[in-house]
Amino acid sequence: MLGRWLGFCVLIASFYILWQVRQLLLLVFTAVVLATALNRIVRQFKRVGIRNNRAIALTLSACFLLAVLFVWLVIPPFIEQFQNLLDLVPAVFWKLRSKLIQLEGQLPNFLPAPSSLSDLIVQLQPLSTQLVANFFTLFSTSIATLTKLLIVLVLTLMMLVNPVQYRQVFLKLFPSFYRQRADEILSKSEAALGSWLSGMVVNCLFIGIASGISLWILQVPLVLVHALMAGILNFIPNIGPLASAIFPVMIALLDAPWKVAAVLLVYFIIQNIESYWLSPTVMQNKVSLLPAVTLTAQFFFAKSFGLLGLILALPLTVVAKTWIEEVVLQDILDRWDRPRRDESKSLWERITN
Repeated sequence: MLGRWLGFCVLIASFYILWQVRQLLLLVFTAVVLATALNRIVRQFKRVGIRNNRAIALTLSACFLLAVLFVWLVIPPFIEQFQNLLDLVPAVFWKLRSKLIQLEGQLPNFLPAPSSLSDLIVQLQPLSTQLVANFFTLFSTSIATLTKLLIVLVLTLMMLVNPVQYRQVFLKLFPSFYRQRADEILSKSEAALGSWLSGMVVNCLFIGIASGISLWILQVPLVLVHALMAGILNFIPNIGPLASAIFPVMIALLDAPWKVAAVLLVYFIIQNIESYWLSPTVMQNKVSLLPAVTLTAQFFFAKSFGLLGLILALPLTVVAKTWIEEVVLQDILDRWDRPRRDESKSLWERITN
């Protein structure tokens, strides 16, 4: 009895310690996701006869080259256009203010007094501009963010060089009789995570390119910023696509009011093509998640882990879904009444024979 209570206390203490270091665990999981993605590329090189060390070197070199090209060719115009976008935000609020005041004059019985409405818009304008500017500055210059990024990169490289060793260390956390089964679940988790990551890359490229071409046809200014934000924010389901449409709608309102409806229609069509045709085709329903489950997971991980939890909510949910299906459903619940069924079957066979 004393041993059980001690074991229970140790279990509670372990959960408490894990909760206190949850941010570090989330960084480790981020490294696992990146290492899984890079390892899939390494395996492609190894299939054509390239040795492991050379395959890793080629993979890292290719990623470094792509990063340099991205920073050199895309980041400077993106920063310039993003700064222009921030400069246009006050003008958008003033344009909206004038439209609302004009609408007030046409419908005086349904809208509040002009003075109160004007005061409200004037108060919201600097606040919104300051929030957007501070968020961009904080995200780009925070020392803590750079430190976390460095930790993730180092852990990713360590796991990529020798993934089998880290896998064996993790498997030792399970009882000896369950390690083979845990290894199978890890393989399924890796496959699901890889399928999700490959599908998300294709989806984000499609969203970014389609949004950029559509906004270019509509002649909405700052196309590069809108296209990149649409592609990157697509990693955050449900919330990301809505957030990516805010700035194009604001700029369209400033440019020509009729473009607002056109931009909303374009984004609606693109998101529906991605959700109902492209995503099921690319992922082949391997990591299909119910929309309510996805949204609930986003709120849970965002509340528990902050912004990084919101970004990683979907891969965390994919891995959790795999373990729940394999351990809870298949290994526990599906076998719950199996001994009784086997016993009843044996008794029935004895009676009939």
